[in-house]
Amino acid sequence: MKNNFLEIENVTFAASSKNKVNNVSFNIENEGDIVCLLGPSGIGKTTILRTIAGLEKIHSGKIILKNKTISSKENHVEPEDRNISLAFQDNSLFPHYNVLENINFGAERNRKKKKGLNLKDIVKFLHLENILDKFPHEISSGEAQRASLARSLMSNPDLLLLDEPLSNIDQSFKEEIQVKLKQILKDLKITTIIVTHDSYEAFYLGSKCGIILDGELKQFDDPYNVYHFPNSVDVVNFLNRGILIPAKVTDENTLENDDLGTIKGNFTKHYPKGSNVQLLLQPEDLEHDDKSNLKLEVVDRKFRGTNFIYTLKTNSNLLIPVFVHSHHEHQHEADEKFGIKRPINIDHIVCF
Repeated sequence: MKNNFLEIENVTFAASSKNKVNNVSFNIENEGDIVCLLGPSGIGKTTILRTIAGLEKIHSGKIILKNKTISSKENHVEPEDRNISLAFQDNSLFPHYNVLENINFGAERNRKKKKGLNLKDIVKFLHLENILDKFPHEISSGEAQRASLARSLMSNPDLLLLDEPLSNIDQSFKEEIQVKLKQILKDLKITTIIVTHDSYEAFYLGSKCGIILDGELKQFDDPYNVYHFPNSVDVVNFLNRGILIPAKVTDENTLENDDLGTIKGNFTKHYPKGSNVQLLLQPEDLEHDDKSNLKLEVVDRKFRGTNFIYTLKTNSNLLIPVFVHSHHEHQHEADEKFGIKRPINIDHIVCF
């Protein structure tokens, strides 16, 4: 039986009585996998990283890295002996070193390893060429965050922990850095846990995503499954990628809603005929059709570059989001009528 690269077994992560995530279990199966932990601010995500790095102790459960227990009630390996690198969200650079010296500090840890990043490449990748001689107090928060990321990458650890690594980085090249970061982590097989509040970032970077809410790991799964098959109303509300509408199960693959009528598809969970449920309706589930006899009122329209998200109001005052490609020739304004294609078919019907 193959062992997992990292195992978190029934660990309660606690920085205080109020900042606690209870009884967490998840695995990272392969070296080089990337896991993203999503959740609102103050929920305990950073405490999880600090504990895995060895900066906090645990009182129950186990953390096992490469078949070695590094944290348990009986055993605590000190941070400097774990070969784990943690890049904090806030400026964690050494104030008496300039940016180049800070980055080289990471490279010193990597001296004995055969694989690794080229300093020149990492500096170019993170757009640090013009600040190498500057000290931490002379650069912006975004520049400091990129320098800290460079230092962590240059150390080439067994496990890399990144706390909101791109939160202060300008949107103009955030996506570029995301693409290159993912490529570097995969090429060098640097196993990584990334804490973020940005679901788009998590879904792109992570091979697995964990949703942390109300002191619990609510769901841990592939990004596709987290988005399309959320396992609770809490996860639905946190992701904010759709709404729940009332419906009645009328057949093994059919629902009825007072505003939308008949909805067909494949249920992800069995519900007896006649059950009253809450149907998850996501923006891509409904199709626009100008010729349809099902017309809803446009309340709002958000331009997302490649698409519009229309907010439509039903007769019972439900507000429903609908995705439309931005090249669609007819744009609808507020108070206009917007057609919904019938029959309505949803590939996978998620209900609660």
